[in-house]
Amino acid sequence: MLHAPALPPPSALTAPAHPSAPIPSRTGAAGLAAALAAAAGRWLHLVEYRPTSRWTHLLPAADAAEALHPALHADLLTAQVWLLSWLPGQGTPLHDHGDSAGAFTVVRGTLTERVVAAGRAGGTVRQTTVDLTAGRVRHFGPHHVHQVTNTEAGAAVSVHVYTPGLTRMNTYRIDDGRLLQTGTEQAGVDW
Repeated sequence: MLHAPALPPPSALTAPAHPSAPIPSRTGAAGLAAALAAAAGRWLHLVEYRPTSRWTHLLPAADAAEALHPALHADLLTAQVWLLSWLPGQGTPLHDHGDSAGAFTVVRGTLTERVVAAGRAGGTVRQTTVDLTAGRVRHFGPHHVHQVTNTEAGAAVSVHVYTPGLTRMNTYRIDDGRLLQTGTEQAGVDW
């Protein structure tokens, strides 16, 4: 007669091997962006609106951690959090985030994201466009090329999380159906 092996007690499945062993990070950029959006009441007072350009604010990890549950504090050590406001017509150029993956959540309003993917073997690029309303989380990997714009009549606010933190962003244009890099912005130099 076969017997199923005994399972360890539930506490053994979740506890670290040693009481002082760190618990591994489990929350990705999308989870952190969603959690920060849910806690918007704790940071929304920081948001400003600029008629001449988008407003951006790098939220220090300690301030982001204050807005979240203590269990998420360690996950913020390797992340970078940006708050952005978008008045009607404001947007980004076509860009990527270098080697950083990330996510953003629309907190107020609606943002339109245009995603551009290079064609295979020099083929024509593929483009998609989606409207992201409040509460929508958009996650992406490194080298994701997109453009985000407020095409609506009202202001929008979003929170962005990058892991690891941004070190560079590349800008692009589409020429004759092909994606061409037009520049690179460096952290500490361009922003």
